[in-house]
Amino acid sequence: VQLQASGGGLVQPGGSLRLSCAASGSIVRINDMNWHRQAPGKQRELVAGITSTGSTNYADSVKGRFTISRDNVKNTMYLQMNSLKPEDTAVYYCEADWMSYTDGGAPVVARSWGQGTQVTVSS
Repeated sequence: VQLQASGGGLVQPGGSLRLSCAASGSIVRINDMNWHRQAPGKQRELVAGITSTGSTNYADSVKGRFTISRDNVKNTMYLQMNSLKPEDTAVYYCEADWMSYTDGGAPVVARSWGQGTQVTVSS
């Protein structure tokens, strides 16, 4: 299973961006999906998460500004980012826990990460 993140870019403070994360491969079910970010010189942090049934959670720093969503038919997750601040500048990574079956019929549960997309908030 591969995750492809996209949608990053350069935006002015107060602007908006929408990130996407598309999963592909032999997938039976995707469980929790999350967005993380890592700014230069800082540890990677969890930004937002969404369960398979749509329950969401957010880091305090993005509550009220970011919205996470998913399309289970398209196996795609989104992060709508509004009122962006310079401190939101980071590489954003998507991550998903998924389930599949081997050729022999054995269940496989694993986690995949996307390659990261750069978000830069600057005037």
